[in-house]
Amino acid sequence: MNNIHLITRRSFIRNLGLASGGLIIACTVPSNSSKDKQKLRAFNGSTFEPNLFIQLKDNGALILVASRSEMGNGVRTSLTSVIADEMEADWTMVTVKQAPGDAKYMDQNTDGSRSVRTLFEPMRKMGATAKAMLIAAAAKKWDVDASTLTAKNHYIINPVTKDKLFYGDLVADAATMPVPENPPLKDPKDFNFIGSDLKSVDGKGFASGKPKYGMDIKLEGMKYVAIARCPVTFGTFTSYNKEEAIRVRGVEQVIEIPKINRPFGALGGVAVVATNTWAAIQGRDALKVEWDNGANESYSTDEYTKMIVDNVHKKGKEVQNIGNVNRAFTNADQVVESTFVMPHLVHAPMEVPNATADVRSDGTCEVWAPTQDPQTARTEVATFLGVDLAKVTINVTFLGGGFGRKSKPDFIIEAVAASKAINAPAQVVWTREDDIRHSYYHAVSAQYMKGALDKDGNVTGWLHRVAYPSITSTFAPDTGYAAGFEFGMGMTNQPYLLENILCENAKAPAHVRIGWYRSVINIIQGFSINVFVDELAVKAKKDPLEFRLNLLGPDRIVESPDGYNFDSAKLKHVLTTAAKNAGYGKPLPEGHAIGLAMHYSFLSYVASAVEVSVNNGKLKVHKITSVIDCGTAVNTSTIEAQMQGAAIFGMSLTMYGKITTKDGVIEQSNYHDYQVVRMNETPEIDVEIIKSTAKPTGVGEPGVPPIAPAIINGIFHATGKRYHSLPLKDHGLV
Repeated sequence: MNNIHLITRRSFIRNLGLASGGLIIACTVPSNSSKDKQKLRAFNGSTFEPNLFIQLKDNGALILVASRSEMGNGVRTSLTSVIADEMEADWTMVTVKQAPGDAKYMDQNTDGSRSVRTLFEPMRKMGATAKAMLIAAAAKKWDVDASTLTAKNHYIINPVTKDKLFYGDLVADAATMPVPENPPLKDPKDFNFIGSDLKSVDGKGFASGKPKYGMDIKLEGMKYVAIARCPVTFGTFTSYNKEEAIRVRGVEQVIEIPKINRPFGALGGVAVVATNTWAAIQGRDALKVEWDNGANESYSTDEYTKMIVDNVHKKGKEVQNIGNVNRAFTNADQVVESTFVMPHLVHAPMEVPNATADVRSDGTCEVWAPTQDPQTARTEVATFLGVDLAKVTINVTFLGGGFGRKSKPDFIIEAVAASKAINAPAQVVWTREDDIRHSYYHAVSAQYMKGALDKDGNVTGWLHRVAYPSITSTFAPDTGYAAGFEFGMGMTNQPYLLENILCENAKAPAHVRIGWYRSVINIIQGFSINVFVDELAVKAKKDPLEFRLNLLGPDRIVESPDGYNFDSAKLKHVLTTAAKNAGYGKPLPEGHAIGLAMHYSFLSYVASAVEVSVNNGKLKVHKITSVIDCGTAVNTSTIEAQMQGAAIFGMSLTMYGKITTKDGVIEQSNYHDYQVVRMNETPEIDVEIIKSTAKPTGVGEPGVPPIAPAIINGIFHATGKRYHSLPLKDHGLV
């Protein structure tokens, strides 16, 4: 018991494999290579690099560069498979290299479900360019017209003579060919990888513990840093006990991290520098810091929620006004009113924020971090150090989850500040408690909805008033109202065909850092609208499915300047498909019911049908059936996984998610009091992907918004009880 051995995650997996090989064998991802595809030869140094994203070696090895961050979203497989498809490459010869943060790789911010949507066509062009140059090289070698040649599975083929040339044998000649400006793209019917269930390029590595995450980085002379931050957002320290921290074995020094008054700047605090993470954390706990909590000390989410609920029952700032809502309510046969409340939420990914920085004497700085947005991180680091951008390198590691949290580089700035202060590489690691108590939070919200029904049960008036602290408050602290783009996440672009609409915004100032969270405000506005429409259907004594379809009106297309036009028929289709797949309308076990919800977000159409029951006052989710229309499906395996993850994410915030404050301090600290859905609570999840040849749209986020309202609607149809606030643990249902 006196000997302490360092056991890493990887060594644990290896040792477990030796001890219980059957378990590891069962988890192993099989290789997708086979003997007849082993064409790799010794590499002699020649490389064909037609653009930033492709490196073809003369032994046939194809290295494709991923510019976006891999955090379980499958983006390294999806984006590179698009290049490989257009290039007619052999997938078994593909490896992926992660790009550092640099504007030359175009936008690298992995958020907003934009990666495939924005890079699909550019990546196709990259692959087509390489293929065209290889064909041109083969045509020159054979002295034939390039238009007569084809490419397939890493070979250029002459259909007439049946001759073929291996890609690796064309590397030197292809490098001399002119780069075509507009290479022809494949007909979608000829796609090999796009639209298939393609194995992850990283799957085998994940199973064997090979990929490097942020905390796997080890540098010579590196120190470990733990930071004490004020329990109240934006507070500062007044004193601390340095001597007590130094007495902890392994602690070397105590430094101060400056507060950086920028949207993604460090919160500031007192940092303990040590020879290992444990010592750093223990030293931090010994500091006994005295804090000046500042203006946010009075922030109480209970009182704040009461305030914004009161605000949404008063006239707000007008956001959208169509027709005459007041007349509609005056002439209504029935008026339905509901108030909805949702709390702050936090991302809580499995991997906590961490970063390793090396600020060197020559003025350069190199960073290794699990970041969703390496270019913003690079800019923030350069600004903090006062150096040119060229002196900063941001290396992107794998991310153990992100959900929007790791697009903010405050934790990276902390590592840079520490490295600069100690003149050595520094690794800053947050604890789970740090992550939950010092994050960028999803907005707490209140919403008031009012609907008018005529004698036939038709909706004639619609009032939607919202109050939530805006994400823009992170950039403009005095902002008291939401921004236009937030209203466009389900409020002003709600899909129903209504003659009289009034949307308003009530005041809701921010007291904590508000940031992007998976699906952002779509969660808030998608929740209220989907539940309220179900309420209207019940009041109108109509079937909730038919009521929604009628409310959508005749099929219509709403044109958009970006070319992604809204098509109401697609929303109808995902809704009816989800209902059909779930068995909506068919007999269910006693006490069971199916709730429906749909939402259009990130340019994708999603509907969910959730079967629930409530026995002895406790909720059980039996099955989630989701359908998505995301245009061209690049990798069906990834899309299915993302929709399954969205279902679990949505269940978690519905059942448990809640961040509260008292005297400005976040009251939650870890998974015991900020719970997520566990394996034993996970239902069967069925996903259907609508086949389409339209441009790809979002996948990672649009599956989340329908889950909460579908569960709430299911509970009502099972029990007759309607809940307007989350989480359900507050109502004793879980």
